[in-house]
Amino acid sequence: MTVALAFAVVISSLFAADLLLEDSPMQLPTTLTRRAFLARGSLAAGATLALPRLTLAQGSPNAKVNVGFVGVANRAGDNLNEVARLADSVNVVALCDVDAKYLGAAKEKHPGAQTYADFRRLIDQKGIDAVVVSTPDHTHAVACAAALRTGRHVYCEKPLTRTISEARVVANLARQHRRVTQLGTQIHATANYRRVVELIQSKAIGLVREVHVWVAASYGGMERPTDTPPVPAGFDWDLWLGPVEFRPYHPDYAPFKWRNWWAFGGGSLADFGCHFMDLPHWALDLQHPLSAEPVDGPPVHPESTPPWAIVRYQHPARRSSAGETLPPVALTWYHGSKQPSFLTQEQAQYFRSGVMFVGERGNLLADYTRRQLLPEKDFADFKPPAPSIPDSIGHHKEWIEAIRSGGPTTCNFDYSGALTETALLGNVAYRLGRKIEWDARRLVSINDPAAEALIHHRYREGWAL
Repeated sequence: MTVALAFAVVISSLFAADLLLEDSPMQLPTTLTRRAFLARGSLAAGATLALPRLTLAQGSPNAKVNVGFVGVANRAGDNLNEVARLADSVNVVALCDVDAKYLGAAKEKHPGAQTYADFRRLIDQKGIDAVVVSTPDHTHAVACAAALRTGRHVYCEKPLTRTISEARVVANLARQHRRVTQLGTQIHATANYRRVVELIQSKAIGLVREVHVWVAASYGGMERPTDTPPVPAGFDWDLWLGPVEFRPYHPDYAPFKWRNWWAFGGGSLADFGCHFMDLPHWALDLQHPLSAEPVDGPPVHPESTPPWAIVRYQHPARRSSAGETLPPVALTWYHGSKQPSFLTQEQAQYFRSGVMFVGERGNLLADYTRRQLLPEKDFADFKPPAPSIPDSIGHHKEWIEAIRSGGPTTCNFDYSGALTETALLGNVAYRLGRKIEWDARRLVSINDPAAEALIHHRYREGWAL
């Protein structure tokens, strides 16, 4: 086995992504192989056009980026810390959170920053170059869209949005306004992911037509609470709800349990799909699927996400970055207690979450930090290709340096928007209980008009995208 591992809103931990303002989209690395760069041709072109204001207006890559943060605690706090430690390149100028105690604690660390409960007021502040968005999924889109429309660069926690239509709007706005964007898929920056991509793209296991992705995380399986405890002091429940329909406060929703509910997020698939499906999307140049189909899962709950599910996607044949035609790919997703049945007992134990690429000449098993070519005996003398994708300078630093000096990011909203849409389409299929034939260009199900209600966002009065 081979072992390896600004207005801004940031929230969501790797396995505990349930926080106040996030717990909650895609670009390429600042240093890429020509092959990898060309694989995102349209993205690269967009990045070239999207030279940030600091470069075009001031001509100084040494200028600091003034960043505002929407969400400041828990996973959002991690994002704040990661960006703030780039002190030679960044000024923390604005902080926003709907919880006064979190906001106060962040203010003590950054006394020079202006503070807000409402991110819309933060957007109004002059002199902000970039925004980090780390709210729960249901407020990602409105915060990102407001920042992009006012010319700010945006970093957003994954998934990019709560609904497919929101993801498309936000990605289009980023392209239209030529802003530097990055989705919070920080695992994309690891060395292990790069080595896996190199193995797949060098055809170490031959052409790949089948991929399995599984995650041990489990959200959902809850019933809507009926009691109405008081809202905690200093917590603005109405602002936390933002664009979604009003309901009484309950700790089963916020600050940590919102991922269990369709109203606020997309459960395990939306959360961890953006991490684990990122790897096959990158390695195989996948974008939008042709279909999504529920394979198995518990009975659909109208409000709560499924604690386990199996969903299969069909991806079309497509052109690789090298200009060759790649075959169709069937990608099967599993979460909760479910794993592929073909895993050995040892594999199931040590890879409780992972990705299996099934190739013509063998398989590749990987997770965040490990990779293994199978069968091991067939690869005993295998020599991996020389590294061709340079190591990342850091997921957050990529974004900041792209703002200061130009160039692409690894998970811009073009790339991550499509990834988010794919994950969310699996939820649509599961909730309908049937296969969805997908027209990604028009954002419609070819065979099921009932999907419309789950694809598009609808906001309560006073909120718009």
